[in-house]
Amino acid sequence: MEITFDNYSISPIKTKDAWRVCNFVVANEKRLADFFPQTLKENLTPTLAELFVQKKEKQFNNKEEFLFSIKENTNRSIIGLVYLKELHKKEGQAEIAYCISYQYENKGLMAKIVGEIAKWAFTNVEITVLQAIIHDTNLASRKVAEKNSFKFITVLQKEHQMADGSIADMQLYELRKSEFQD
Repeated sequence: MEITFDNYSISPIKTKDAWRVCNFVVANEKRLADFFPQTLKENLTPTLAELFVQKKEKQFNNKEEFLFSIKENTNRSIIGLVYLKELHKKEGQAEIAYCISYQYENKGLMAKIVGEIAKWAFTNVEITVLQAIIHDTNLASRKVAEKNSFKFITVLQKEHQMADGSIADMQLYELRKSEFQD
């Protein structure tokens, strides 16, 4: 499965992507520290990235978690990642998490990508609700969610540990399959 538009593509993570994932993470280390600390930690060297990607590819194939890479098609570099995680098929929900390189932010690209992944998830995974958990200071992420019709639900108290060790409240947004507009 690959979704292509403009000069970009979204595809399931593959073992051959390990070096590119490492490059993406290292180039965006400061940006990922607070909200993708585990991804950052597991990809700081090419060897770690290879182990990470192998694990994520296996999880994808086993339908346990879905990690997609976002590539710029000219040079095939990874410019972002999108996770479908915390799958609770019995309750029909999953969490979506996304990140993009500095130089690709504020172009409307991630909003389009999240829409494509939502469409894929509602069609291919047994879920009816997608959740996004967003820090209130992350205005860009909130805009992405809102452009895709995610609705603010509640504040999750003491939900996330930041890079500095502080515990932060997070905002829960949801998109229901019945309200999704392709």
